[in-house]
Amino acid sequence: MGTEATATTMASTSTTTMTERMPAYTTKPSSFFGQRTRQTHHLFRVPEGRRVYAIGDIHGRADLLIQLQRMITEDAQEATSINNTVIYLGDYLDRGPFVNDTLDQVISGLDGGFEITWLRGNHEQLFLNFLDNPSMLPVWLDLGGLSTLMSYGVYPGHSAISRQRAAALRDALVANMPDEHIHFLRSLPMYLHIGDYLFVHAGLRPGVPLMRQTHDDLLWIREEFIAEHHGFDLKVVHGHTIEKRPEQHLHRLGIDTGAYATGILTCAVFEEDRVRFLNTDNSK
Repeated sequence: MGTEATATTMASTSTTTMTERMPAYTTKPSSFFGQRTRQTHHLFRVPEGRRVYAIGDIHGRADLLIQLQRMITEDAQEATSINNTVIYLGDYLDRGPFVNDTLDQVISGLDGGFEITWLRGNHEQLFLNFLDNPSMLPVWLDLGGLSTLMSYGVYPGHSAISRQRAAALRDALVANMPDEHIHFLRSLPMYLHIGDYLFVHAGLRPGVPLMRQTHDDLLWIREEFIAEHHGFDLKVVHGHTIEKRPEQHLHRLGIDTGAYATGILTCAVFEEDRVRFLNTDNSK
């Protein structure tokens, strides 16, 4: 398949050396492009001359991101003739302690002429929901939003939060955040299609054409997508669902290794029909 970029792009420790080829069965049309037909065996590929680095959920761990970006830069130097692409799968905010620094690092932390795409995660959507409707604050706090507020010097306190108090906290957050951060978070696309891969934060709803997938599913789906075993026309590379290690399946590759809690931030590296992994696991 060709390259279809549906997202905005711009140019700008330890390494797991496992390399795998990517066999799979696909169907044309597939479960999200139409009704399945006869399955055929092939290898999933990115276009020739292109190396793709996909980074899992960061959640405020700027310290780990700096390590991983250094590894990516060193890895890319080994193949200077290749077009190097970096894709962030979303969830920069919440849970971890360094949200402000994480956004700075995500936006400007890579040198060397990479083509970069930043995708939206469900935690970015929670943040935007709060900006547009402060009454959503309790939902956001229940899912880790406190660390984002505190990273920008906003402290909600321990008492019950009224509508007026929620609106005041929203205004304080907007006043304390750089305009660049807010603009960045509002501009994030939902997915990116490269070669035989679809990069998205959470996954896809089986049986629904790609263009009819809802934003809620692209950002939040879990059980229905994880339980799908028949395969899609494209291999879906996603975060959102925490795994102890990268999860390689017929239709998907999950690379959220719970960085905020485990200290392991993972990057999948795609080149031709191969995939390998970089990560910040210092225990090896």
